Amino acid sequence: MVAQSTQRQDSFFTLPSHPVGYLAIVATLTTAGIHLLLGPRVMGFSQTLGTLFMLNGLGFLGGLLLYSSRYWRPELYLVAAGYAIVTILALFAFQGFSFDAVYMQGNLNPLAVVPKVAEAILALCATYLCDILLAVNSEASHAWGIPVSRRWQRVLTLRSP
Repeated sequence: MVAQSTQRQDSFFTLPSHPVGYLAIVATLTTAGIHLLLGPRVMGFSQTLGTLFMLNGLGFLGGLLLYSSRYWRPELYLVAAGYAIVTILALFAFQGFSFDAVYMQGNLNPLAVVPKVAEAILALCATYLCDILLAVNSEASHAWGIPVSRRWQRVLTLRSP
């Protein structure tokens, strides 16, 4: 434990080492911002739903902080993808399982569609990044031929026996 901590002189926060990671950050900030913006508005007619909006936005921001910290682990990509998918399904659970959930007064509601698209992008990015790491971890070449960053090579090297 001491040897590992002396070898690691990383800063607390790091930038993504793969371009898809930056796309995931933009998608996360988009959905978190919209949920935090809508939270107080929704509280006007439903305190429970407004609180859930605020907690969801804070959850995405917390995940983003974890992602950019040295405590991020490859397994958490699947947690991020699952969280994004559950949030997409939650819209339909609260609004009904039809496309009417994304309409307001007969028009497509951008405040419903944009965060759900961002969450779908986040889920795809997280799944994709997890797939890259699994391919490297199993010492197989990645099917898409995308190189893995030095950061994750170092993480995987530190974690291997």
